[in-house]
Amino acid sequence: MMSFEMNDRKKIGLGLTGFGVFFSFLGIIFFFDKGLLAMGNILFISGVTLTIGLKSSTQFFMKRSNFKGTISFGIGFVLVVIGWPILGMILETYGFVILFSGFWPTLAVFLQKIPVLGWLFQQPYVRSFFDRYRGKRVPV
Repeated sequence: MMSFEMNDRKKIGLGLTGFGVFFSFLGIIFFFDKGLLAMGNILFISGVTLTIGLKSSTQFFMKRSNFKGTISFGIGFVLVVIGWPILGMILETYGFVILFSGFWPTLAVFLQKIPVLGWLFQQPYVRSFFDRYRGKRVPV
């Protein structure tokens, strides 16, 4: 099976990831509701696992360079579940940024190619910010 092939498992995984982001957003909008935040976290993690596979996600989260982000995200998740959603979300955000920092350059290139929104990201000041990371782009 080729890695870019979209099968049913990956479609379900992308849907779960999207719902996870949506529920986390709702949890933040509704004054850090711990139920919505916990549901969003569970859906996000299960969606990522279904999208890239159990072995790949285990390797990604347990990689030595991502260990600090994994620990931060995990402790933040536990804090959200036990009732400290603000501190938990701060730790989760920090862990998310550390874990997925390798994908920011790829996201920057993608945003610059969107027809209407791309114009904003191609302005000189914004473009100079994105060009700093162009050499570190992760192939996806």
